[in-house]
Amino acid sequence: MGNWQRLVWDQRDAFIAGFEVTLAVCAVSFVFALLGGLLLALVRLYVRPLRPLAVVLIEFFRATPALVQLLWVNYVWPEVFGWPNTFFSAACVALALQSSGYLAETFRGALEAVPKGQLEAASSLGMSRFRAFWRIVLPQMLLDAAPSIGNQFTVIVKSSALVSVIAVPDLMFQSQKLVNRWYEPIEILTATAAIYIVFIFIVSALLKAFADGMRRRFGVSRH
Repeated sequence: MGNWQRLVWDQRDAFIAGFEVTLAVCAVSFVFALLGGLLLALVRLYVRPLRPLAVVLIEFFRATPALVQLLWVNYVWPEVFGWPNTFFSAACVALALQSSGYLAETFRGALEAVPKGQLEAASSLGMSRFRAFWRIVLPQMLLDAAPSIGNQFTVIVKSSALVSVIAVPDLMFQSQKLVNRWYEPIEILTATAAIYIVFIFIVSALLKAFADGMRRRFGVSRH
């Protein structure tokens, strides 16, 4: 019990600081992954000249390991594009790119599941194509894709532990610093694992409750 007091509780400021960075990385990455995934899905479905490019990007993001993308964005992009210029930005971009590939396929499947007759009916009522997509197709697509979107967020949380390799001071980075200081990894890494588990469990439960609530509200049943 003394080790837990000394190595975990007394070091809670380091754990909290690291967890705050993890939260920030996950939140920023998730938002840009949603936007990137939706953009790729729309281009693949509706912009015929750019469809091959969208397919290549989606498959590249999905097929490349998260660690490789992280190192690629952090070390190659600044040399080629002059950006990102911080480790935090590189971490967010890399995680967002990989998840955008998976979310693009999720969104594509959900968009294709919306009956085309609904757009035709909206058009017959004088609604513009953009407005029909915004008011009719997009809400149904998001409701249908909600479980997969929630799962992808948990993937981002798990992958975020890798950002410590480029010196982003996240939870895993702080844990490694404590291990290197005390050379007693059992309590420190066990506490770190417990934080990730509890965080993922809470987020998964909240996202599931939100998705189920929205489905009941709009009368959408799962297939």
